[in-house]
Amino acid sequence: MATATKTKSALKAKTVMANLTVNDVQQSIRFFEGLGFAVDEQWEDQGKVLGVTLRAGDAQIGLMQDDWRKGRNRLKGIGMRVFIGTAQDIDEIAARAEEAGIPLDSKPHDTEWGSRAFDLTEPSGFKLTISSDV
Repeated sequence: MATATKTKSALKAKTVMANLTVNDVQQSIRFFEGLGFAVDEQWEDQGKVLGVTLRAGDAQIGLMQDDWRKGRNRLKGIGMRVFIGTAQDIDEIAARAEEAGIPLDSKPHDTEWGSRAFDLTEPSGFKLTISSDV
């Protein structure tokens, strides 16, 4: 079995933000608002929303409307997962998401590493896990 080696980090990052290219930016905004995110910034062209930055606490996520230059049948979210950590009650967050009409891929559950988490899929196919702090 391969083991990971720890190395000293040269970069001292304070934040990292995923920017997702989505099929329907308005639908994705509603999805993230249902999870408790709020629109922080918005970009428009002739009254049409092209992208937003959403914020939940100190975390941010960007959404951009797909321009379809790489094809309309392009799969999204393959090989990646967005993890969102919080000190809040995971069961309450999951219940609020379901009340907002967001289907869960997995109900809140205890993880083998000592947190509580649930999984869901953003409308374009991006996978998310919302987890309590360990």
